[in-house]
Amino acid sequence: MASRFLVLEDGTVYEGDAFGADAGAYGEVVFSTAAGGYQESLTDPSFRGQILVLAFPMVGNYGTTDGFVQSGGVQVRAVAVHECCKEPSPMYGGRTIDEYLRDNGVPGISGIDTRDLVIRIRTAGTMKACLTDEGDAAPGLVANMGSMPVPSEGNLVAEVSTGQVRRYEEGRERTVGLLDFGTKASILRDLRARFNVTVFPWDTPAGEIASSGVEGVLLSNGPGDPGQPEMVAGPVQAVKGLVGKMPIYGICLGNQILALAFGGRVYKMKFGHHGANQPVLFGGRVYITSQNHGFAVDPGSLEGTGMAADQFNVSDRTVEGMRHESLPIFSTQYHPEASPGPTDTTFLFDRFGDMIERGAGRRGRITGSSWSSARGP
Repeated sequence: MASRFLVLEDGTVYEGDAFGADAGAYGEVVFSTAAGGYQESLTDPSFRGQILVLAFPMVGNYGTTDGFVQSGGVQVRAVAVHECCKEPSPMYGGRTIDEYLRDNGVPGISGIDTRDLVIRIRTAGTMKACLTDEGDAAPGLVANMGSMPVPSEGNLVAEVSTGQVRRYEEGRERTVGLLDFGTKASILRDLRARFNVTVFPWDTPAGEIASSGVEGVLLSNGPGDPGQPEMVAGPVQAVKGLVGKMPIYGICLGNQILALAFGGRVYKMKFGHHGANQPVLFGGRVYITSQNHGFAVDPGSLEGTGMAADQFNVSDRTVEGMRHESLPIFSTQYHPEASPGPTDTTFLFDRFGDMIERGAGRRGRITGSSWSSARGP
C-alpha cells in the first residue's frame, strides 16, 4: 500500500497508508470523539475546510450508505484514521469508506497514531495541515503553511448553502423558514416532520424572509467564522431585521450569528467541540449532546444585549445556549437533531413550534412571554 503523510504546521509529520482519492489536501486539522456516525460527520457541511481526525480506533466497520448522508457529498478536505476497515459488515449493503472517499475525490490516511495526534491538537490547538504522498515535500510544506490562509477566513458558508429558495409542502398548519448556512439534512428532516418548510440561501435579506409567509425562522449550522466580513454584512444584518417580527431559533453557527446580531462577540476555541458526547447543563439537568463547532459565544459580551446565556458545557463552561429576555428567540450551540449522537434534546424543535403557535395571529411586535411556559425540560 502506498505511503501518505500528514504534515502539521508545527513541523510534525505522521506517515501512514493512503486510502480514498489519490490527491493532496490542505485545511485545519480537527478531531471528533464520536464512536460512530462517521459518514454523517464526513458529509456535515460544518466540517467544510477541515481535515478530520476520527478518534475511534477503527472506522468504516459498517460501510457507507446513502441513508446516512447529511449533504450533497463529502464536505471534509481529508480524513485521518488509525485503522480503515476494508471488509465492513454487510448489514447496510453499502460501499467501503475507501470507495466512498475515492468516489467523492477526498483523500484519507490510515495507520497513524491518532491518540498522539489528538493529544497534540488538544495541547497546541487547532493547526493548519497538509496531506501529501511525497514525504520529501514535508519541509517545504511546513515553510509555506505559515503564509497560507486559514480556511475559515474565506466565506465557506457560500460554498455549502443552497443556491435558490426551496419549498417543502408537508400539509402542516404552520410554515417556517430555514436560513441555510450549510444545514444538515437531519435538521430539515426534523422541521419537515412538524412544519411546512421554506429554505432560504445564506444571503437572503430580512425583507424577503419576512414577506414570504413563514411564521418563524431557524438559523442553521454551518462552517467557518461567523465574524467573517460577508457573514456580518449578510446574515447578521438579516437577523437584526427579523428580530421582533417572528420567533427565531439558532443552531450551532446560527447561535453565533444571533449573538453577533444582538451586539455580542464570538471567539475561536482552542480545539473546538466535535463529537457526540458533550455534556450540557440546561434547566437543572445535564443532557448529552452532539456538537461540531470551533467558535463560541463570549458570555460577558451578552450583558445589556437582551440575550442571556442559559446553557453551559459541563466540561469547560462555554456557552451552549441563549434565550432572549422578552422576545421568542433562543438558540443552542449543540445539535438537537444529532445525526450522529443522542437525541435527548429534540424537544427543542417542539419548543420552537410552541413559540410559533403562541405568536400565531398576532400583528406588529411579538413578545417572548411564552418562554417559561413553552415545552421543555
